[in-house]
Amino acid sequence: MTDSALHTSPAAARRTVRASAGAIVTTIACVLPVFLLGGLAVQMGHDLHFSPAGLGLAVSVYFGISTLASVPSGALVERYGSAVVGRAGILLSAASLLAIAALARSYPVLVGLLGLSAAANALGQLASNEALARHVPAHRQGLSFGVKQAAIPVSTLLAGAAVPTIALTAGWRWAFVAAAGAALAALPAVPAQERDRARRPATGRAGQATTALVVVGLAATLAAAAANALGAFLVDSAAGRGLSPGLAGLTLTLGSAVCVVARVGAGWLADRRESGHVALIAGMLVVGAVGLLLLAVAGPGPLVAGVVLGFGLGWAWPGLMNFAVVRLHPQAPAAATSITQTGVYAGGCVGPLVLGATAHALGYPTMWSTAAAAMLAAALLMLLGARLLARPDPRSPR
Repeated sequence: MTDSALHTSPAAARRTVRASAGAIVTTIACVLPVFLLGGLAVQMGHDLHFSPAGLGLAVSVYFGISTLASVPSGALVERYGSAVVGRAGILLSAASLLAIAALARSYPVLVGLLGLSAAANALGQLASNEALARHVPAHRQGLSFGVKQAAIPVSTLLAGAAVPTIALTAGWRWAFVAAAGAALAALPAVPAQERDRARRPATGRAGQATTALVVVGLAATLAAAAANALGAFLVDSAAGRGLSPGLAGLTLTLGSAVCVVARVGAGWLADRRESGHVALIAGMLVVGAVGLLLLAVAGPGPLVAGVVLGFGLGWAWPGLMNFAVVRLHPQAPAAATSITQTGVYAGGCVGPLVLGATAHALGYPTMWSTAAAAMLAAALLMLLGARLLARPDPRSPR
């Protein structure tokens, strides 16, 4: 490591902290609508007459639209810069939250407004990736991406806190109003636009859907589909194995806490490796698949081990993936990560639907085994993607 990496100037350190904080609050503000829906599903379902199946459909629609919006959002970030697009994402998220509070009087209207907020999710994620790539020194980017991705599980805690503090007292609509205010409060945290980065066209290899990025994106689809089953079905699966509802809920809390720590730890470790980050993700997915298999085994021991391995390694890789792609495509980080992020969103869309149907038809043990197989396949695709990414691009100047 160079002396410049070890001795960062105070001004550069302040820029790093500001960029990291801005990326975190932008990410949280832009995903608040879907997590708030999950936290307030009981109250909203009673008023708007939708079941847990309706909730699952709404979330799938959200991630489906995020999938479609990812690549165009990356192009917008490359064209106008992270500051402009990040603020646009926050404003769109806040507008969606207010619209749900005021206009969602039926389930179809709710789904439509939630779909509108999905575009904010794509804008915020890719603007945050760009901001970290441009403002954070290379030797700190792994940790920064890990902390940013760890902010997403933290969003679930904020949504859960809204239930007793606002929803059960003033009503769920006021919880959405308060969330809109919190999103708008994040606007000043977005780092200022760099003049020489404004209105720059997407260039180089990352401006195109290269084979390597598509392969990594397909791996992310399978991995995200399997990992999303943890949050969607863990509590019901644990309760079906004889755990009380309280203990079953605590397994999800344990998993979320492990996920937060693991995402930050994976980023910290990435800063200490010069290469091999995508291959490291493949190894994490293999261990995560073992955790999913343990969830199919009866007994509290396999359950706890499965939760720790499944959340800790099987769902700790998104920040590391973004970091690896940005490091290999520094000339157009938003365009490059928009391709792989499309895979993450696609997995979030189809995973709960397919695995939920599997659990309904064949039971949870079969579902967990299917999810483990998908995660193993994702690991193999990640290894293939790592080999493709390591090859020099003959179209790029040396």
